[in-house]
Amino acid sequence: MPKMKTKASAKKRFKVTATGKVLAQQAGKRHGMIKRTKKFIRNARGTTVLSDADTKIVKKYMPYDR
Repeated sequence: MPKMKTKASAKKRFKVTATGKVLAQQAGKRHGMIKRTKKFIRNARGTTVLSDADTKIVKKYMPYDR
């Protein structure tokens, strides 16, 4: 069997922690900041842990990152 390939786009966007959780950038901060509340911008700093459903999808894209 040939090796499975990792999706390059997933490799760039997500990071898997030692416990198997998937970290991703906060959504909604690319443009349109003027209409966002200060609270939203403040709370959307840094990274977030993906939900279980999304984690399952992302892990399929990165077979060796478990």
